[in-house]
Amino acid sequence: MTTDTTAYVQWFRQSSPYINAHRGKTFVLMFDGDAISDDNFNNVVQDIALLNSLGVRLVLVHGARPQIDAALRTLGVRSRFHNDLRITDSNALTAVKAAVGYVKADIESRMSVGLPNSPMHGARLRVLSGNFITAKPLGVIDGIDFQHTGEVRRIDHQVIADLLQSGNTVLLSCLGYSPSGEVFNLAVEDVALQTALSLKADKLILLGQNGGILDEDGHTEHEVTCGMLAQDIQRMEGEARCHAELALRAVKSGVSRVHLVSYAQDGALLEELFTREGTGTLVTQDPYDQLRPARIDDVSGILALLKPLEDEGILVRRSRELLENEIHRFNVIERDGMITACAALYPYSDDRAELACVAVHPDYRRGHRGTMLLEQIEQEARRRHYKQLFVLTTRTAHWFIEQGFVAGEVTDLPEERQKLYNYQRNSKVFFKGL
Repeated sequence: MTTDTTAYVQWFRQSSPYINAHRGKTFVLMFDGDAISDDNFNNVVQDIALLNSLGVRLVLVHGARPQIDAALRTLGVRSRFHNDLRITDSNALTAVKAAVGYVKADIESRMSVGLPNSPMHGARLRVLSGNFITAKPLGVIDGIDFQHTGEVRRIDHQVIADLLQSGNTVLLSCLGYSPSGEVFNLAVEDVALQTALSLKADKLILLGQNGGILDEDGHTEHEVTCGMLAQDIQRMEGEARCHAELALRAVKSGVSRVHLVSYAQDGALLEELFTREGTGTLVTQDPYDQLRPARIDDVSGILALLKPLEDEGILVRRSRELLENEIHRFNVIERDGMITACAALYPYSDDRAELACVAVHPDYRRGHRGTMLLEQIEQEARRRHYKQLFVLTTRTAHWFIEQGFVAGEVTDLPEERQKLYNYQRNSKVFFKGL
């Protein structure tokens, strides 16, 4: 077996929990007209077909802004905007309907490919669309009549759910219809949000040029909560800000998980959905990581986390038997069944306790998990009325100093702990008042 084949087999095995978790779930995917023009969009279509074959129920919501702009230029019509919304007069509506129709046909044709030797051979992907969106006029805002620009009034969610149940993929555009037969140009973000809410979708996935949210250093933040995103949103602009605002609204309105993924990066959608870390940004109401007291069935995961640090001499080696006996002293952070961090609290006197066995998986050290565990341990220590925490460390002194610990001497330790001090390790001692 070649190295590439071995890596593929390992990845496929590791993805099986996600395949099982996503089967039968409803995902709403939103993308604008820029995505359709991108060279990678055919690969995105193939990934969508793969999701369908794995039993994921998909609703695709597409925009068409660049195509509408092109149609307006062809007609010699100048478009007007207010608050980033197009003012759709009768001439503009003609261009909107033509552009949306073109984009719809383009998407459907790409999803109909089934030639031998193509990735979609045998997929038999059925893509259905219809008048599932009831719309109403946006009206007059700031004295400006938006005319044929509208907003979603209702999504025919039961019909869509029935189509999904039958194995179809549903395609929605940025057009809506009124009971009187009028056509309205809608914001694709509004359609995607209302569709996800009405279907009680398990995920809303926003496909954009750059994908995830970047931190101040330019690194992708793989997971953010609403609170974190609300603080970061002020420094964003353009599509990134638009998608971040939509994600925030969606989660606050009841969508449990919103993913921001790149349409330009080959395989980004699959990597986001079928790997633990993903490639974009997951937005949730609460942290995706679960911080909790350790259980006996966490022992193997904790041992696996500690072993590399024990091998380097950073932590004292613990046997399985010892860990099983002391498991009640540990707190862990779990992500998708994997223990990514741990810490323990050992009492040594009426008012002092030791913070021990602080460990974070190397792949997750940028996510403040150590700080989260420390805060949890400190809260627990305060509940038990301890006045001081102490810690012994050989390699991470600066991190503890940054967390408010102060250097001390071995003789400052409780007498019982002094007797256990290993002078060969020569650990430094730090204290923090509570």
